[in-house]
Amino acid sequence: MKRVLVGSMHHESNSFNPIIADERDFSIRYGEDALIFETKNNALRGIVDTLKEKEYDIVPLLSARAVPNGEVSFELYSRLKKEFIERAIEADKIKKVDAINLALHGSMRVVGLGEAEGDLLEELRKYFKDIPIVVALDMHTTMTDKMFEYADAYVGYKCAPHTDCFETGEHSAKMLIDIFQKNQKPKKAWIKVPMLIAGEQSETSTEPTVYFINRCREFESSEGIDAVSILMGYPWADSEDAGVGIYVVAETEALANSVAIDIAQEFFDRRKEFSFHTETYEPIEAYSVALDALKEKKFPIYLSDSGDNPTAGSSSDCTDFLKIILNNPQTLKVPTPIIYGGIYDPEATLKCKENLGKEIELSVGAKFDTVTTSPLNLKGKVINYLEKWGTYYSDLAVFRVNNVDIVLAEKHVGYISPDMYEALGLDPQNRNIIVCKLGYLTEHHKLLSKRTIMALTNGSTNEDIENIKYTKVKRPIFPLDKDFKYSALENLKQ
Repeated sequence: MKRVLVGSMHHESNSFNPIIADERDFSIRYGEDALIFETKNNALRGIVDTLKEKEYDIVPLLSARAVPNGEVSFELYSRLKKEFIERAIEADKIKKVDAINLALHGSMRVVGLGEAEGDLLEELRKYFKDIPIVVALDMHTTMTDKMFEYADAYVGYKCAPHTDCFETGEHSAKMLIDIFQKNQKPKKAWIKVPMLIAGEQSETSTEPTVYFINRCREFESSEGIDAVSILMGYPWADSEDAGVGIYVVAETEALANSVAIDIAQEFFDRRKEFSFHTETYEPIEAYSVALDALKEKKFPIYLSDSGDNPTAGSSSDCTDFLKIILNNPQTLKVPTPIIYGGIYDPEATLKCKENLGKEIELSVGAKFDTVTTSPLNLKGKVINYLEKWGTYYSDLAVFRVNNVDIVLAEKHVGYISPDMYEALGLDPQNRNIIVCKLGYLTEHHKLLSKRTIMALTNGSTNEDIENIKYTKVKRPIFPLDKDFKYSALENLKQ
């Protein structure tokens, strides 16, 4: 029976976000506890279920994940890496390990260090020099030289929003099983494409992304090709590695190279086709359009406060768009209170706990990002309070001000599902306007939304890539630079 080490480390790290993500932000589980899954849509679960079905001996190391945020503290990452390695070595002492199968994000960055995944894999290779290492990745991976060198095969999600996490883990495990059955490691190719793509522009239900993902799937159905991944990169990390990666795993070097070159060149050649597909406006106009849409009587109308999206790594404490909503006199005329999700403010949230049902004054927001936003001094009523909600056990409060139900969070959480609003008693199905700090809507919100409008707001996840002040990104790169020559062949790594 083959013995396989499994584990995961997931964090999307935004270098423009001033928050340093530490242990308080992470859900960390060790050993068998790492195999407790709250949802099927989890890459590590896909790995584990697939290997167990084939009766492999699974040795779980640890699972560490957090809502995307600022860079991870060096102290926390160093501790997690140490524990990862020590547990792996101990498992190998008990009984020889045959392979490693991991679920990593691919764009985790550490203060003072840089990339995390390549560093972790490099350290693993010091102790496990010859065994296969196969990894499932997020679609928004930023591929690096170290990552490419120290693992034998990767496969990334093909859906954004990421609804195929389990399937991607399953895919990676099947590649590992194939390595064992053939007793041979596959060949790999990677080509960097000099492009920065905003999150909403990479949604896989729109063109040209639909076309390219379908091409990946078609290639994967061909003889001799194990995996074809478009790794979109993460545009809100100012890094020399920034860009799109085309990564191919195949039986032969020639086949891997050919497919990678084919996709990479066409991807670059069609770079100007990547655009916003959601109805998109500057903030004031976006809210005005939403108010005007009330007359259509199709609810709820969704507004994305896209520049401060915590699930893409922003601080989630920017108040500019909330201020626009509160200051507009038409807000008071909206038939049902507007849901605003939300503001990350531990101090304001916890103050609500002792004042449930009372009228109070609060200073809200700008507890972390003090450069692009400022706090709002508000008077309102605490409508509801919920303790230890969700994966990260965050307290939540509803603070009603000027016909707006503001969700306050004691921890850095994402507004990814109407479940949060339902848990708070806000009845999202029967509200007229819902504001979420997201770019593209997740599937659960999409099912509820009757109209979706994106506001190009300020924050650490500014969707307007051309106005971000990069200092480390290698140039030329699109869209910061418009017209320049590029050869996929000349950028091939194998």
